[in-house]
Amino acid sequence: MQRRGAGLGWPRRQQQQPPPPAVGPRAAAMAPPSGGVPPGLGGRAACALLLFCYLNVAPSLGRQTSLTTSVTPKAEQSVAYKDFIYFTVVEGNVRNVSEVSVEYLCSQPCVVNLEAVVSSEFRSSIPVYKKRWKNEKHLHTSRTQIVHVRFPSIMVYRDDYFIRHSISVSAVILRAWITHRYSGGDLNVKWEDNLLHAVAKNYTLLKTVPPFERPFKDHQVCLEWNMDYIWNLRANKIPQCPLESGHLHIQMHLVKGEDLAVKTKFTMPLKEWFRLDLSFNGGQVIVVATSLGQDLKSYHNQTISFREDFYYNDTAGYFIIGGSRYVTGIEGFFGPLKYYRLHTLHPAQILNPLLEKQLADRIKLYYERCAEVQEIVSVYMSTVQQGGGRPEACDLRNSYLDLKLRYGRPSTCRAFPWEQELKDRHPSLFQTLVEMGLLTVPRNQNESVLEVGGRIFEKAVKRLSSVDGLHQISSVVPFLMDSSCCGYHKASYYLAVFYETGLSVPQDQLQGMLYSLVGGQGSERLSSMNLGYKHYQGVDNYPLDWELSYAYYSNIATKTPLDQHTLQGDQAYVETIRLKDEETLKVQTKEDGDVFMWLKHEATRGNAAAQQRLAQMLFWGQQGVAKNPEAAIEWYAKGALETEDPALIYDYAIVLFKGQGVKKNRRLALELMKKAASKGLHQAVNGLGWYYHKFKKNYAKAAKYWLKAEEMGNPDASYNLGVLHLDGIFPGIPERNQTLAGEYFHKAAQGGHIEGTLWCSLYYITGNLETFPRDPEKAVVWAKHVAEKNGYLGHVIRKGLNAYLEGSWHEALLYYVLAAETGIEVSQTNLAHICEERPDLAKRYLSVNCVWRYYNFSVFQIGAPSFAYLKMGDLYYYGHQNQSQDLELSVQMYAQAALDGDSQGFFNLALLIEEGAIIPHHILDFLEIDPTIHSNNISILQELYERCWSQSSEESFSPCSLAWLYLHLRLIWGAVLHSALIYFLGTFLLSVLIAWTVQYFQSVSASGSRPTPARASSDPTAPSTSPAVTPAADASAQDQPTVTNNTEP
Repeated sequence: MQRRGAGLGWPRRQQQQPPPPAVGPRAAAMAPPSGGVPPGLGGRAACALLLFCYLNVAPSLGRQTSLTTSVTPKAEQSVAYKDFIYFTVVEGNVRNVSEVSVEYLCSQPCVVNLEAVVSSEFRSSIPVYKKRWKNEKHLHTSRTQIVHVRFPSIMVYRDDYFIRHSISVSAVILRAWITHRYSGGDLNVKWEDNLLHAVAKNYTLLKTVPPFERPFKDHQVCLEWNMDYIWNLRANKIPQCPLESGHLHIQMHLVKGEDLAVKTKFTMPLKEWFRLDLSFNGGQVIVVATSLGQDLKSYHNQTISFREDFYYNDTAGYFIIGGSRYVTGIEGFFGPLKYYRLHTLHPAQILNPLLEKQLADRIKLYYERCAEVQEIVSVYMSTVQQGGGRPEACDLRNSYLDLKLRYGRPSTCRAFPWEQELKDRHPSLFQTLVEMGLLTVPRNQNESVLEVGGRIFEKAVKRLSSVDGLHQISSVVPFLMDSSCCGYHKASYYLAVFYETGLSVPQDQLQGMLYSLVGGQGSERLSSMNLGYKHYQGVDNYPLDWELSYAYYSNIATKTPLDQHTLQGDQAYVETIRLKDEETLKVQTKEDGDVFMWLKHEATRGNAAAQQRLAQMLFWGQQGVAKNPEAAIEWYAKGALETEDPALIYDYAIVLFKGQGVKKNRRLALELMKKAASKGLHQAVNGLGWYYHKFKKNYAKAAKYWLKAEEMGNPDASYNLGVLHLDGIFPGIPERNQTLAGEYFHKAAQGGHIEGTLWCSLYYITGNLETFPRDPEKAVVWAKHVAEKNGYLGHVIRKGLNAYLEGSWHEALLYYVLAAETGIEVSQTNLAHICEERPDLAKRYLSVNCVWRYYNFSVFQIGAPSFAYLKMGDLYYYGHQNQSQDLELSVQMYAQAALDGDSQGFFNLALLIEEGAIIPHHILDFLEIDPTIHSNNISILQELYERCWSQSSEESFSPCSLAWLYLHLRLIWGAVLHSALIYFLGTFLLSVLIAWTVQYFQSVSASGSRPTPARASSDPTAPSTSPAVTPAADASAQDQPTVTNNTEP
């Protein structure tokens, strides 16, 4: 992870997603259905076949130019001055003459050193430029000097008639440092010794350009016509790489603090599977062994001895496999990795074959097909460039031909060296190539292939966005395959989702895994998140692997803050909008929507709140409005200059400082920032600290503002204080304090700070700090939290939401499936909701059980909504399609909903008890119901109904209150039936009845035997039914009344 300097918050957003909570067991935990996967490939993708062993502390890696090493502060006139040195490279690439601006401050007479060091395949740390100068007069003052660094022509230009052997450079490091003249630094001291006495130093990496992408040098020399003609015949030809194999590169960190790299004598073939075994014998010997082929029968080994002891302490560091910032690896795939810590094994003792042979075969077939596609594109573009070039200046102009070339249809009769069989295999590719014509001719082959892939993808997406887009998927798949082969890996992710979910294509988990791996290898954001999520949960035949999940998530998490602050690409702010929330859906708008127009009207009238909300929507692309920073800045400026609202003043100050969408104006920005800070806005107080840190290098004043802002609850200030401690430049504390820095980063992460969250995830995955014990699961949770804020994911979610609001069900289902498979919870529940609304679509186009799959996925997410638990509880209670009834899991789901404060969860648990279900003791403990106090079901029912009533949001009588009342009436009636009074009343009434009957018969007998005519009487004397006396056996059974109510969702 690249470390960023002290941060200044960007314009605020309306929605701030909460920080990831701590990972812990949940009552609703149930392993999602997953198939057993042998420890073969397991879906592992990687970008290199290189091994690095860095056994140093994690934060020492990847330092950037904005940070310096610790120095001893020196006071003068009550101001603390520290030596520092910064530099800015105008062009980030290696050029023949690179302009470098060096800014430095010396507290004593000093010598400033600047050096450029390069590394190639065969040599490392080669100095190619050196410069030093003295500074004895201008002390305690920041100075700036412009230096023109000149690099050798063989590093900058392509081969030509004069430059016959340009070199390929893997890394160029530009470093600078300051030494005090009276502390070992002098112009006569050797460079290596001079660096040891540095009081401040800094470095940066320059981007190298591959030899065949470099420009030609203008030698300003004329060649003879025959030499010039012969050279031009081969000048623009790019030779094919003759390498069929490559060496293994191994880098070790030595005890004395340096790094040493070696290469194996043997070579490894390209595009072949092999197993690599490394054994560390002692502190100076490494045994390297390789087994080639899928049967692992071919064998190479080599013993490498170091002259210095390497830092052999695996508890203080970690292994890096696959390249680094300094050495680029080759693209490839990794199988499983095993680490034997306390002993070494002979290669014959290690059983680790590639069990997932089918996946390996499909990867091979994929690249064979893609090689054919890329060759077709290359030949086509080469033909176009040769036959479609512009006429030379000396040629006669033909206006008609110019117009025809510009506006006419491309020629379709051009002859290409392809057989009909090849055209039949790639019809979509040839169709796209013909339609492209001569619209654009990219500079090199890679750009040509990528552009063709993008064009094919755009055509496919246009068809998918039609009214019956899901019906078009089967015909679009060949287009997406060609686009994937051209390196446009958005298409790879679409194919991965189609095959894994069976969306209008036959479900094929292995094919889906293939395209997901291909997309992840290309660093496609959604593919990487899909891989990270599947390995995090261990679903869809992906093995559970938190370390691998972290690798995918951290890759996207580090790109997320950069993506958020760029205007390029299809991005939107990630908003938590649930399709069940009708109130939130009502305020979604567009630029011509009623909500937006009303806000614009109010903002024009000077309403500060409307100006602020309107600017936020435009700057971040929220609430359905397209991202438009230029328009947002106009409202920021209007609000800041016309109103006294501190939030608007602060937001406008930020864009003036950073110059995004407006010209930088540091003076005005500082005035506005001070004005906002004086009004008590903690973001502005933090901004003042950032100003004094970045522009004035006054760390004491910066720390003062940051401490104040941190007390006010600003997470940016917490992060910035952590940076000061991490770099050892906190005033009064001259040494680095990683523990204290980690505490500040953790506090910033709890406040939602992205960079602070990234540092916490790094600490958890490495475990190099005592306050952050190694916990891969927590590392994944923190990295996932940041990755899911990525703007490219937000764009997909927004397209799905817009389609849903417009009633375009096919498009809504498509984009929500794409978003849900990345593992973001809100899209999973929304997709399940769509499948409930339109079960016909889900059943027709999806092979998976949509409602079950995505509600089940969502309940294993942190912060899942309570309605998802209730829905899963219902599905377990009633059974769903192929899923049988499971009361125990239903109880767990209802209990989790109840714990989240949902009254329906308590109500459903009570109904289950009344139907005879037994609540396990661990669930009662989970709900904080003491079994010793509530020892029977009646007591538990009372407690559940009371909690249900208290959690209910209804003011009038609710089902919970009615159920509670009904329960107490039953209890009262049961108590009456069980009392002694009922026996007395029964005996008394029976005696009265018997006495009346005897008296009646006596009166009849006294009247004689004459028959008496029957007549109706207005006073009925017919005997009434008396209450039945409950037998003792039945009375005991009434302790637990049963009611045949069904559970309600």
